[in-house]
Amino acid sequence: MSREPYRIAVAINPASSFGAHSAVGMSLVDALARQNVEVTTLIEADAEKLGAATAAAVRSNPDALVAVGGDGLVNVAINALADSEVPLAIVPTGTGNDFARGLGIARDKPDAAAQRILTALRADSIRVVDVGVARTAAGERRFGGVVSVGFDARVNARANAMRWPRGGSRYVLAVLRELASFRAEQFTVTLGSHTSTHDAPFISIANNRFIGGGMAIAPDADLDDGLLDVVRVDPISKLALLAFFPRVFAGTHTRLEIVHVQRVREISLAGASVDAYADGENLGTLPVSIRVIPHALRVIV
Repeated sequence: MSREPYRIAVAINPASSFGAHSAVGMSLVDALARQNVEVTTLIEADAEKLGAATAAAVRSNPDALVAVGGDGLVNVAINALADSEVPLAIVPTGTGNDFARGLGIARDKPDAAAQRILTALRADSIRVVDVGVARTAAGERRFGGVVSVGFDARVNARANAMRWPRGGSRYVLAVLRELASFRAEQFTVTLGSHTSTHDAPFISIANNRFIGGGMAIAPDADLDDGLLDVVRVDPISKLALLAFFPRVFAGTHTRLEIVHVQRVREISLAGASVDAYADGENLGTLPVSIRVIPHALRVIV
């Protein structure tokens, strides 16, 4: 167990949720400093530089790494923490905050967040969860949430490009705007030694339950079961999608006959010339190989 005074690295995305909560990061730094914490503050101009700075900070073995931002910054932190025992704390200020939602971490004020983190460190209250690893021709990247291909990946790309609205309703609007391009793609799916071909509008490979600001795409996914939930949907019409979509928020879509769920340790997808997204970040074009690393991330919850 760590001993006080603590050393904590705080990675901040000031543009998270389009700057709507830009003051939270520095307020958290101030709140930790008032508790006699030695704080390393990490703010950079882009994700690549922030990732490098965060990885360097992790190598100094702080007592915790705090990510103040949304799922994109959490993904940066997860990759910086690869093969590290440093625990991750999340102060969600993004649009989606789906990984925090899956962990049961709600938005709180900076003082309360600082107290939550320090209380957990003092009690050694750490949860150990799985992470996924996705490999495309562009490289390999860890993820905490969901890999999306097909329609939901296109929705993700559109939502990333939108500047309004700022909240989770941005994903709903992105779905409606992408409806014109809604179609099934042909995917080649490899599970172990078995390869099959499926027409599907989208396939999601989930470590976490949530995607897109609270849509329960994989309602039974467990962050520490050592498995990924693969959710595949049979071809449906655009009209049927409009009825299907609200059920995803409730997580009841998996009861439908057109939805197929499998639990796997690894999977490969090929065939369609589409991009894959992980935790809302573009991984590059298929093919993609995905596997789970059980109990690879320590999280303060």
